[in-house]
Amino acid sequence: MRVRSLLGAAAGAALLALTGAGAAPATASTLAPYESVTVDAVGRVAADGTVTLSGTYRCASSSGPVFVSSSVRQGLSTTRYGVGGTRAVCDGIVHRWVNSGRPAPGVLVPGAAHVEATLMELRTFSGLPLPTFHAVSGQDITLTQG
Repeated sequence: MRVRSLLGAAAGAALLALTGAGAAPATASTLAPYESVTVDAVGRVAADGTVTLSGTYRCASSSGPVFVSSSVRQGLSTTRYGVGGTRAVCDGIVHRWVNSGRPAPGVLVPGAAHVEATLMELRTFSGLPLPTFHAVSGQDITLTQG
């Protein structure tokens, strides 16, 4: 039984090494300076709980599909709620993004909030789509009724 565990661990480590998944994730300091994502200072919460967030992004090139994702949290809570995703075009030009989603009725209300936006590409390594980060941004915003 012990040999089987060791073989499984060795096989898993080899797979991670082959796919590149064992590499350290990109951080803001290692991302290209000409790639960016921003978050607008104001977002909206509709009466039905739908949250709309927006901002801009820029990326120069990609080999796989690229998306702008966003999440929001309020108050002292550490729970982040995903708010939609937008397909991005990496042509070196600044583009607008707008994401909408309804996490759960009544969870997010008008007032102060913190949004994180991520510009992420899915690149294929050994047949597996793995995330590659182009840019990340955090911003304190105000959610307004609307």
